[in-house]
Amino acid sequence: MKGICILGATGSIGVSTLDVVARHPHLYKVVALTANKNIDALFEQCLAHSPEVVVIVDEQKATEFKLKIENSPLANLKVLTGADALVEVSTLPNVDSVMAAIVGAAGLLPTLAAAEAGKTVLLANKEALVMSGDIFMNAVEKSGAQLLPIDSEHNAIFQCMPASYQTGVSAKGVRRILLTASGGPFRTMPLEQLPQVTPAQAVAHPNWDMGKKISVDSATMMNKGLEMIEACLLFNMKPEQIQVVLHPQSVIHSMVDYVDGTVLAQMGCPDMRIPIAHALAYPERFESGASPLDIFAVKHMDFEPADLVRFPCLRLAYEAITAGGTMPAVLNAANEIAVEAFLNEQIRFTDIPVVIEKTMQQIPVQKGDSLEKILEMDSKARVIANHAIQNLAN
Repeated sequence: MKGICILGATGSIGVSTLDVVARHPHLYKVVALTANKNIDALFEQCLAHSPEVVVIVDEQKATEFKLKIENSPLANLKVLTGADALVEVSTLPNVDSVMAAIVGAAGLLPTLAAAEAGKTVLLANKEALVMSGDIFMNAVEKSGAQLLPIDSEHNAIFQCMPASYQTGVSAKGVRRILLTASGGPFRTMPLEQLPQVTPAQAVAHPNWDMGKKISVDSATMMNKGLEMIEACLLFNMKPEQIQVVLHPQSVIHSMVDYVDGTVLAQMGCPDMRIPIAHALAYPERFESGASPLDIFAVKHMDFEPADLVRFPCLRLAYEAITAGGTMPAVLNAANEIAVEAFLNEQIRFTDIPVVIEKTMQQIPVQKGDSLEKILEMDSKARVIANHAIQNLAN
């Protein structure tokens, strides 16, 4: 039986992971669960899965949670608080696998710590890899950690790679990766209407059930941009070897094009339990709870190239990975600030790439050779992005 720590247990990936784990109680033991503020959901998860320890990042919510469990079956549950505790639970000796599902830069340090500790890292947090780049991949190689991608696209690519493939290496015979994208809710909306898009419209993804931030990223295609950067690192490919393909049905999750003309595609229903179950069972397979794909109901599949005029965030992501160094971290930080401002109705939907581009233009590229430098550039980018937002508001 393997011990698992779920970073971001109350988010959509965390919930799906617990659903899959519950179907195989003889294979996995939930050791640790973490949450930011959602203590009600965490309480129910603890009752169902009996973890040994929980982390609640928000100190006030942690205090409330301790009071909540006093006269409950969870009275003896160990409760930790603060960001440092995330690193602590991700490196516990009885934790074999870490589901890295904290959204954004907040997931970097515990995910990197898990890699350095030689854990099996189930990577759902793309920002951690985008920010730290070679530092993260070097940590995986040095410690002997196993890195398994959870994003449906990267998991699909992994499955289409040659037998016994390990992340971080260039696969022989692979010509390019075709990274699929649904195109989000505004794929066909007239360009002149995009400035009027509301947060409610942007979070209503046509195919996937996701959190607000990642849903907005999907609508701007920044999510695909971050995935492209992640794919470069995971599969040791150049940006020009990764082509984004719009596929609105979200049936094919990505494809790998081989030099002999073979193209392998991984298909399935748009259900995150499929890649989660693949990674949890790897190299075996077990039941995920997802419905089987009905190919006759699909009937047809459409494909088209991504329009960089409609989706400038995707263009900025290609520019960031081409520049290299600390620029992907700057891109990610500026995007987080811009998306938050849009969700708070401080800026328009079409201002998101404007804020990101202005931030990238003001910060010169540096070598991303230390975590301290990356975190410094992350902080600097957030300050500049906030200034750009204020200027737009004025």
